[in-house]
Parts: sequence; C-alpha cells; structure tokens
Amino acid sequence: MKQAIRKIYLASKSPRRRELLRQIGVDFELLLNDIEVDEDVLPSEAPRDYVARVTLEKAQHARRTIALRQLPPRPVLAADTTVVLDTCILGKPVDTADAVRMMRSLSGRTHQVLTSVAVAFNDELWQVTQSSDVTFDTLSEQTIAAYCDSTEPYDKAGGYGIQGPAAVFIANISGSYSGIAGLPLFETAQLLHKAGIATL
Repeated sequence: MKQAIRKIYLASKSPRRRELLRQIGVDFELLLNDIEVDEDVLPSEAPRDYVARVTLEKAQHARRTIALRQLPPRPVLAADTTVVLDTCILGKPVDTADAVRMMRSLSGRTHQVLTSVAVAFNDELWQVTQSSDVTFDTLSEQTIAAYCDSTEPYDKAGGYGIQGPAAVFIANISGSYSGIAGLPLFETAQLLHKAGIATL
C-alpha cells in the first residue's frame, strides 16, 4: 500500500529540475549536500557509467547529510545530466573559447543527452539512466559567436539548454524532452511511485 503524499528532498541546485518536479505535482525541499560530489570523469569511464556514478554519489551524500543533520526521513531525489558527442563527455564551458569549440562540434551533428535519476528512501535505492538523441542544425560562425557572447552557455552541460534560446538550433530530438532538460519525468515518476510518492 502506498504511503501518503508528502515532500521529498531534492539534492540538486538545478532550477530546471525544480520546475519539472512542480510540473508533475511533487512537493519538495531543497537539500544541498554538506560535501560536494567530485564530478571529474575517471580514466576510461564510459559516459553512461559516469553519469550513473555521479548521481549515485549525490544520493548517497544526501542520505549522509540527512543523518548528520537529523532531518525528518523522506525520500531523496538526485540527478545528473551529461552531453555526449562521439563517446566524449562535454561538460560546462569554462570560457568563451570553450563554448565556441563546443558549439562548433555540435553543429550539424547528432549527440546524446544522458540523465541519470536516483531516488533513495530508508534502505532502498532505485535508479535509472535515460538517453535521448539531439540533432543540431548547421550553425554559422556568426550564430555561434552571438550565442557564446551571451551568458546562456556557461552553466549548462554541453553549453546549452533545450528550454533556452538554443532551442532554435535543435532540428530533431528522439527520446525525452524533459530528460534533455534535466529530469526525465516518465522515469522519475516511476521511481517516486516505488518510494510511495504520488505524482499529479
């Protein structure tokens, strides 16, 4: 029997994930970990393994934070998103030159967006990693320069967000729009249901 609807802890700084949880009627409290997760890619680590590991570590750190702060027990949700081109992980651009390089590499190509989600509650943990294909139109140098001159690329994996101005670059997607935005809602709802959390 499912438990009553209640809040979860969201172990993420992403405003996009907050918006997406609200979209499906999930009440949450932000829980920022006391210890930052090391998001460096390990040697020879495959992209899917990387995003799943980082998400799992975020969930485990959140569990420890709940115990250390003696917070009320609630399910905790953690997630991580990475952009992959030809098996190469594209992180957040460090400067304009890096953003321009990323946009040039994505131009006219299809890449993958991987989002892993973990929900932990009591002694249980459920996790899923969702993959979507995103195809960019061919971008002119002028378009790339104008885009990278804005603030838009610099806090996003791969240098763009599907919900922002870069949406005009996207010719096609195959997969989950919400997953590309940072939280695949179909898969997330399934995990939350396992933890006894109703959606909508």
